[in-house]
Amino acid sequence: MKHTLSYAIAGLLSISAIGQLHAQVKNQPYSYQHYQKYDEELYSPNTRYHTSSKPYLFKGRLLEKMDSIQSLNPVDSDNWFMRKIFNEHLVQVEKEDHSFYLDVLPDFVIGTEMIDPDKRTTWLNTRGVQAGVTIKDKFTFYGNFFENQGVFPRYIDEYIMQSKVVPGQAMAKRPFNKTKDWMYATANLTYDFSDYFQATLAYDKNFIGDGYRSVLLSDFSANMAHLKLTGKVGNVQYTSIWAYMTDPNNPRIDSLNSGGRFGDGIKWGAFQYLDWNVTNRLSLGFFQSVIWANRNQAGHRGFDFNYLNPVLFLRPVENNNISSPDKMFLGLNAKYKILDNLTAYGQFLLGEFTAKEFFSNNGYQHNKWGMQLGAKAFNIFGVRNLNILAEYNAVRPYTYQHFVSISNYSNRGEPLAHPRGANFRELIGIANYSWNRFDFSVQGMYSRYGTDPMGQLGQFINYGGDIFQSYNTAPNTYGNKIGQGVQNDLYYADLKAAYVLNPKYNLRFEVGYTQRYNKIEKAPTQKSGVITVGLRSSFRNLYGDL
Repeated sequence: MKHTLSYAIAGLLSISAIGQLHAQVKNQPYSYQHYQKYDEELYSPNTRYHTSSKPYLFKGRLLEKMDSIQSLNPVDSDNWFMRKIFNEHLVQVEKEDHSFYLDVLPDFVIGTEMIDPDKRTTWLNTRGVQAGVTIKDKFTFYGNFFENQGVFPRYIDEYIMQSKVVPGQAMAKRPFNKTKDWMYATANLTYDFSDYFQATLAYDKNFIGDGYRSVLLSDFSANMAHLKLTGKVGNVQYTSIWAYMTDPNNPRIDSLNSGGRFGDGIKWGAFQYLDWNVTNRLSLGFFQSVIWANRNQAGHRGFDFNYLNPVLFLRPVENNNISSPDKMFLGLNAKYKILDNLTAYGQFLLGEFTAKEFFSNNGYQHNKWGMQLGAKAFNIFGVRNLNILAEYNAVRPYTYQHFVSISNYSNRGEPLAHPRGANFRELIGIANYSWNRFDFSVQGMYSRYGTDPMGQLGQFINYGGDIFQSYNTAPNTYGNKIGQGVQNDLYYADLKAAYVLNPKYNLRFEVGYTQRYNKIEKAPTQKSGVITVGLRSSFRNLYGDL
């Protein structure tokens, strides 16, 4: 693999043509840490962007902002090596009707556990590559590929052993080994028909919201194959996504149950989001989703063409089937620019609703909802490039569960919304500051959540946090509350400082410290404190705050 990659890069270097890219459209994978650098443009009361549906198609002023961020503080040198390290893509081709770039993306990190009793050495060895193409200012393609090995702190290790998935990335080849091995890839192909319509075919992630988390649809789970259509009329933007997803918890088998390997189970999802910019300051969004199994107890079903309709009203279609086996959600998303540099935002997700039970406050099991409230500010306290966020999230027990796990709200064995699943409350604070080529970030989090206790028969009792359980196994119809079961109090802090060598592909030297305390009811407290240093690159969103 290493030799093949070296030969490919050497060949591509021979066709390099130096020049600044001036494409009119561009793809860029979503990650909170990168996208927050655009807040000054996106959340200004002088602009009216549709900010909630991510990743963005960068064009116009937003593309100019991207180019300015990726061209900051250039090193003045005629030396080819210096330009490639500090200023330019490794390979960069600019022609009249097309452009191309390619970069090698190293991610080499070593760390040491300072608190956990095993005092393990953690490390990450990633070799990656990314490429981007534009053709005639309409077609844009972005792709990346990463080959990874690593050793994680114990709490992430335990997550991987349980889920078989490296958080948000891919299935681990040997999940029970201390050293994990996995591959990760992204591909995003978009055609910009006009200012009013774009079509995207991708193996990528999506995110609905303006905060760090989303209770509607987040970028936490692994990439999924999907088709996305985005249309805009006036101040209204409408997004339809049809996704092909997998479920390792329900692998495919043959009718004879011969024990052959037939791959993970298949599930489908349709997600639709309408975003209305009422004014430059106020935006309202309406969300709906439906998840269904490719095959259930009744047999093979496949893609349900009833959900192919791109209009907003999936609920009547799903409700037309009086014994529908599908998982349906409705949601609201809103933001308001309170000050010139301060925006408040929020979400509300509804799974099931019975008005009498909802307002009686009796802990009815089938009142399933999640909510988010938050605020974010850029250039706060008059300090340029100082961005902050404060956010509260809460999800009731059983919210994302279904009567069978193959049709629950998940992809590749991980939640489609919040990483915690359900049955939790959470407070998050994040601050980011950039100065010249230096980036600093601080994150703090407190979460109270409930896990399932062990019953007398050696099975876990379903208290609603594990979304892969069936809601039919809930022990109580009434009296349910957030945090029920085994109470956990999680305290998490993460500090990072980086020197950005090349903003074109986010190459940087980085040092960091992560501390995590998880106080578990009637059990020893889990403690971790890891200090790391590394040479890092790429724009991936890697979640460690589990």
